[in-house]
Amino acid sequence: MSLVFSEETHRNLLARIPHCTGREVSDWLRAVDDGPAFLRFEEKVSWLRHEYDLAYGHAKAIIHEHDKRRAARRLR
Repeated sequence: MSLVFSEETHRNLLARIPHCTGREVSDWLRAVDDGPAFLRFEEKVSWLRHEYDLAYGHAKAIIHEHDKRRAARRLR
């Protein structure tokens, strides 16, 4: 399995998250904001997986989206 998702795969995973988890992506992004301040990507993914019992792909997509949005805010 590739460790890097294509943008299409990322969008597809995000679209399935509400159905699979029962929570909207925005709820997950807030949970990451409110969670521990890990620096490394994989630490964040691991925390999200274990704290909320998420699948690896969903946790990775949530953290990736969180990091993308945070980076976009810095560019403004």
